[in-house]
Amino acid sequence: MAFLEARGIVKKFATHLALNDVNISVPDNSIYGLLGPNGAGKTTLIRIINRITGPDQGSLLLNGQPLKSSDIMKIGYLPEERGLYKKMKVGEQAIYLARLKGLSRNDALKRLKFWFEKFEIQAWWDKKVEELSKGMAQKVQFIVTILHEPQLLIFDEPFSGFDPVNATLLKKEILELKKNGATIIFSTHNMGSVEELCDHITLINNGKAMIEGPTEKVRRDYRQNLVSIDFSGEKNQVESILKEQYELQTLNAVNNHFEAQVKMGEHQSLNQVLSSIMPHCDILACQELLPSMNDVFIQVVNQKDHPTQNQES
Repeated sequence: MAFLEARGIVKKFATHLALNDVNISVPDNSIYGLLGPNGAGKTTLIRIINRITGPDQGSLLLNGQPLKSSDIMKIGYLPEERGLYKKMKVGEQAIYLARLKGLSRNDALKRLKFWFEKFEIQAWWDKKVEELSKGMAQKVQFIVTILHEPQLLIFDEPFSGFDPVNATLLKKEILELKKNGATIIFSTHNMGSVEELCDHITLINNGKAMIEGPTEKVRRDYRQNLVSIDFSGEKNQVESILKEQYELQTLNAVNNHFEAQVKMGEHQSLNQVLSSIMPHCDILACQELLPSMNDVFIQVVNQKDHPTQNQES
């Protein structure tokens, strides 16, 4: 059973249809990527899940039961728009936000001490938020988001403002949270992070869920019949065969061997390709090349925005 389900979600703002019959199913203890270009409807859906706003149509289920106001205590939400009070001291504000999530002052202090030491930010405790850089403030807000150990964590563009070192630190903590039983949704434009972290994804464009499913299945569904072959031997003969019988895209010399990238026809297989060139070379390695999530993202968005052009090509 899905941990969180959104069924037939519709949301309109004046004449703008932000979400149009959107369905998602977030498996328990998974990392779920909510993808899409700016203005696609991702943040609107996140706000509906958090009960900041309500849908015009549709329903939300948490553990198979209708989502209730009290369920918000089971959710940790890090919005894209950072919301710390600039004039408050960091420690004072962290305790205040922890108390809002139901923690006692003593429990909040113990947990904050642990996380501030883990992130090596103890020296920030008595600083005002306005003294912090964007990345520093985001670390603090990440901590207060997870402090009450919610079952569901929602991160909207969590890596925005982080340098590569701190982005890697955050990814490590997200994976650790999943290991400890949390279910995580995050919205991001960073497709590399999607491949690193996400078990499942939904891609939303113009208010519609275009694709949904396990990340690797989505990549397989959008495969382009590309293969990579490393070989040594008669380069010219192999190149001639690959050009005549297939679509040779690249052929490069690498150290003492060659690397070819080949696009096969719809009814051709990697075994056919290998059989045709093996009399002239030694095969060192071969693999199918699946599209990156960035490639899938661009392909799906372009198909939506230019349907006639893609159907004719």
